[in-house]
Amino acid sequence: MRRKPLSRKARRDLNSVALREDYNRGRQLRRDKDEIKNISNSIIDMDGAIMYYFNEVIKPTVVENKETIKVPVMYASPERWVSVQKMGFMRDKRQQIITPVIVFRRTGMEKNENIPINKLDANKPQNFQTLEQKYSQSNRYDQFSRQIGITPNKEYFNVVVPDYVTLNYEFIIWTSYIEQMNKLIERINYTDNAYWGEPGKMRFRSKIESFTDASELDAGERLVRTNFSVQLYGYIIPEEFNNMVTTKRQLTPKKVIINMDVEKSAAELIKKGEEGGGVSIQSPVRDIFGIAVSNPLTLSAGTGVSLSNDGVGFDGSQPLTQTISIGQPVGTTDNVTFNQVTAGSLIFGNPTTYSHDGISGSINITGSLTTNGNMTVQGDMTVQGTLTAKEFHSTLVSSSILFQSGSTKLGDTIDDTHERTGSLNLTGSFSLNGYEVNEISNDSTLADGSSTALVTEAALNTYVSSTIGDKQTYLRKQFYKSSAGILSSTTASFTAVTASAPAGFSATNENDFLFFINGQYMEHDAIEIEQSGSSLLLKVDESSIGYSLESDDEILAVGKFNS
Repeated sequence: MRRKPLSRKARRDLNSVALREDYNRGRQLRRDKDEIKNISNSIIDMDGAIMYYFNEVIKPTVVENKETIKVPVMYASPERWVSVQKMGFMRDKRQQIITPVIVFRRTGMEKNENIPINKLDANKPQNFQTLEQKYSQSNRYDQFSRQIGITPNKEYFNVVVPDYVTLNYEFIIWTSYIEQMNKLIERINYTDNAYWGEPGKMRFRSKIESFTDASELDAGERLVRTNFSVQLYGYIIPEEFNNMVTTKRQLTPKKVIINMDVEKSAAELIKKGEEGGGVSIQSPVRDIFGIAVSNPLTLSAGTGVSLSNDGVGFDGSQPLTQTISIGQPVGTTDNVTFNQVTAGSLIFGNPTTYSHDGISGSINITGSLTTNGNMTVQGDMTVQGTLTAKEFHSTLVSSSILFQSGSTKLGDTIDDTHERTGSLNLTGSFSLNGYEVNEISNDSTLADGSSTALVTEAALNTYVSSTIGDKQTYLRKQFYKSSAGILSSTTASFTAVTASAPAGFSATNENDFLFFINGQYMEHDAIEIEQSGSSLLLKVDESSIGYSLESDDEILAVGKFNS
């Protein structure tokens, strides 16, 4: 399984020496105040330097309709670049030509052999340059150091030597007017032989090749295009190679102290003389230099916290170990118990919140819910199962009014809903929202045109089948075809027959089809279709569409074919 690419922050964190497998704390010094950090530089950093320099330094803009417009700069993928080279321009998702725009891509990379680099070890190819710094703010040599026997030390930095490479880029600029193109070329050409890159990062010297003459293209719109190339002299420093850091810092020792510890009993250390006249101590002498402060540090246990040496002061003269503990483990996988918890609100996940005002958000209960008090629902309540209640009280479920004449009025407002289970036998007519209905018609011709008759399903089905069935069949026709061959540079052939339009419809034409060449949509204003026997001919206007048909082109058609 492929590993997910790391973010820039994650890559910077991996540069930390403490995160490496070969990290040895005994060989490392504090580097929290060290300005010399591990460094790296990759190909994507050089691509980003170009993008930053164009957007933040060159800042290409054009003036159109008395308004200053920022020219977008885009890195072209291989698919987009092939499309640009074939069509001569770029289109957006709505098939509109994008202008103005600057597009570039990386065309190649080669080693710069003018700067030789020697890498002796094949398994650990590396080349470091050693720099020496004798004294600094944190490493100084003064009178006090001399009095206590500290000798001068030196500070060394081993910095990796990068690989020097030359990267080649190709650029294309599109504008609507030559005046706009001239302004862009002037701004870009002025940056030739400058160092491109972001502040605080590595910068790379660039060399701009000659610009092509501005040319106008006829693609339905006025376009001016200019090509140029850029050479970037860069450096490659991998983030790591065989867990090797890119920057090492070393200090020569100021003072070397050798201590000897002896683990013996007091009896073993005492040796009596042969005549019993004296006692000698058989132990090496250790020089111990300790400093005791007058105001010791004292830690006292608080609420819920206990200390192994509660209230014992530490002045530095003797070692002191403090163990801090609480009453129970509180890890993410532990079961934590409290007698009572008081809080303004409790948030479980997002966005459900429990507070004294109530519950905001959604609640999903997979088990049973039991409440001893009353429950009030301010909104709608939907019960997917069975609702069972000992008593059911409602302010108003329905209402019925029986008049003395014998008629019955169900409900008291027009928005009342009445449902009925079973059959309804109705003699006479009925009125619905002021429209009177007195007949259920089974006339399949619908010749009466009555405004008081309802048509049956059988009558409507017969009418639709006999009258508009052909139209529905025609409207549903949507078939897929692939070209059988390319007859010429302007004609492609399909083994297919177009569907005939029924009466009342316009004749089938090219607007009833969609054509695609090599996955690219073909504009309708540049194509025509012709039915020749059992073959459908697609004719292309070369001057309008901007290209000719080739034998290896794949042309697809979707539309109203017979089958």
